Amino acid sequence: MGWHRELLIGFDLETTGTDPFEARIVTAAVVEVRDGEIAGRREWLADPGVPIPPDASAVHGISDERAAAEGLPADRVADAVADALTGYWAAGVPVVAYNASFDLTLLAAELRRHGLPSLGDRMGGAAPAPVVDPYTIDRRVDRYRRGKRTLEAVCAEYGVVLETAHDAVADALAAARLARAIAGRHPKVAALGPAELHRRQIEWHAAWAADFQSFLRRKGNADAVVDGAWPLREPEGTRV
Repeated sequence: MGWHRELLIGFDLETTGTDPFEARIVTAAVVEVRDGEIAGRREWLADPGVPIPPDASAVHGISDERAAAEGLPADRVADAVADALTGYWAAGVPVVAYNASFDLTLLAAELRRHGLPSLGDRMGGAAPAPVVDPYTIDRRVDRYRRGKRTLEAVCAEYGVVLETAHDAVADALAAARLARAIAGRHPKVAALGPAELHRRQIEWHAAWAADFQSFLRRKGNADAVVDGAWPLREPEGTRV
């Protein structure tokens, strides 16, 4: 039947910024998707504990005032999201996130910041898996396609409707639908089991990072470093 026709868990964060080690969660969504439709959903609004920059508010529409008035404490949101995701992983259900290394790295950083158990701790020491990242997969299976690789652009390429970009629920649903669409177009991806697909994405991301780093250095940026870790990056100083 293929993993893409089974239950998928869409996951998305909207945040205070673009650095996953420094940015904070503002909204989060974990969406159960069956046959491309929502079968269940959980969403959170957090008070991030820091000002939300105006450019971030302009993207996701959440102001400091709303976050302070309606949001849960940031540690409670991070803890709840982590528990939700690890529950699905423990059951072998794939979690789908577009550009997963951003969202999962940011979640891991929030857990660390608040002294909460890590994703790995919650998994009994196992790595969080399986993860499906349409961004990583599309970049591999259609390497030479021109144009942007934003969620909006890739959804358009595969005919997936993205109803409200930068709304956590809408983005999580679109990511899951996009994973189905990519697997439908590329039978070799659909034929992989979730565990093998997870392993392949680790390899694909590492290969892309090495190629991109070489490209940047050839273009004159001799010190360019592109992190090859996926789906979780480690902050400087903790890497082995």
